[in-house]
Amino acid sequence: MSKVTVVGAGNVGATCANVLAFKEVADEIVLLDIKQGVSEGKALDMMQTATLLGFDSKVIGVTNDYAKTEGSDVVVITSGIPRKPGMTREELIGVNAGIVKSVAENVLAHSPNAVIICVSNPMDTMTYLIKKATNLPKNRIIGMGGALDSSRFKCYLSQALNANPNEVEGVVIGGHGDTTMIPLTRLATYKGVPVSQFLDADTLAKVAADTMVGGATLTGLLGTSAWYAPGAAAAFVVESIIHDQKKLVPCSVYLEGEYGESDICIGVPVILGRNGWEKVVDFKLNAEEKAAFEKSAAAVHKTNSVLKEINAL
Repeated sequence: MSKVTVVGAGNVGATCANVLAFKEVADEIVLLDIKQGVSEGKALDMMQTATLLGFDSKVIGVTNDYAKTEGSDVVVITSGIPRKPGMTREELIGVNAGIVKSVAENVLAHSPNAVIICVSNPMDTMTYLIKKATNLPKNRIIGMGGALDSSRFKCYLSQALNANPNEVEGVVIGGHGDTTMIPLTRLATYKGVPVSQFLDADTLAKVAADTMVGGATLTGLLGTSAWYAPGAAAAFVVESIIHDQKKLVPCSVYLEGEYGESDICIGVPVILGRNGWEKVVDFKLNAEEKAAFEKSAAAVHKTNSVLKEINAL
């Protein structure tokens, strides 16, 4: 019997749980939140769609009761607050670091063998914090940002090509931020053919630029952060692990020399399986891509340094 816990019943966490249930990724999905009644209400609402959508997964909502999460194979952490007007990056990191650290400790007390997927922002830094605070094996800590950024990249590519999105391949590496992510346009393909054979350089540059501000574009339109794609991206990573699919997915993982970087969690292509991420795949970046990756890593290192400044580590 497989079990997944999603911590945080906001839009992203609830969407993740809903996708997991609808696709029957796990036998049991526990949705946990600190706000009384929210996770219970959303779980009940989801269970009332079981006969309409034809799924057999069981969704349970709990308020801050980590005992109910016991024996989880995978735990998704979405908890934390969004940045508010006037709030500095350091303040956001300080608040979310405390939340994420506490959640990680609580879930591991009941599910010591779980793979942890971090969605909380700033995602690369929170993933790094979980690695340092828990001392878990690095393969069991994954930031899901690259899966989301790559899905957005493929969406924009398919629109530019006027093609079926499922016939387009594209990968985004680097930090999960508007200025740090790197859509690898050189390696993007349409049914195995480089997209550069169909799209000119200016169009490809626009696709990359649109991808990088994909999250900000949605925030501008919605007045809040997106949730359908982020929730589905987290569920996609969970499914790859629970079903041991050996999928190649860009994720934020702890590097020890790969891609020329160490002591950092940042987006690189990895193989996902039953025990988390199994290996980093080397895409043989060219000089321009390497330079972009180094710049991205430097920005993530700088954000990570805030953790030490605020004594979160």
